[in-house]
Amino acid sequence: MTAGLLNRLQGRTLALLCGALLLTACATPSRPVAPGMEAWSGRLALRVESNPPQSFSAGFDLRGSPDAGELQLTSPLGNTLATVRWTPEGAELRQGEQITRRASLDELTTELGGTPLPVVALFGWLRGQTASTSGWQADLARHAEGRVTARRASPLPTAELRIVFVP
Repeated sequence: MTAGLLNRLQGRTLALLCGALLLTACATPSRPVAPGMEAWSGRLALRVESNPPQSFSAGFDLRGSPDAGELQLTSPLGNTLATVRWTPEGAELRQGEQITRRASLDELTTELGGTPLPVVALFGWLRGQTASTSGWQADLARHAEGRVTARRASPLPTAELRIVFVP
């Protein structure tokens, strides 16, 4: 595999994983779940200002909590693009037949994206709560309208996530 192709595949995997985890920045509760767990569904668009810039959009279904959960990304036709699962014992990313496992969600996202993603803050954003986290800023001004934007300023590359959901 050429270095260019490998870099593009890694970049797409990073964009997919970032989208998977960041899409939780806002969504709507969907079906009943166990006590202490939450569930949301919606659509997202992620743009990463890498070289070249990368864009990604998908539907999603998120269930669980910051400690243990599952996030499934789907295409416009309903096909599963990727599933991310995490527990206190570890995390995995499934894309088709390919499975990547690591000791934690932070380790998995750091390996794929260079930095851990703010899962605890994301669950706060889902509830419409301001949650501070290193490098990320969520704009919840339009949360009641079903729109949220989150931006990552650092580390580079910068990224912007736009979520549209049913409030």
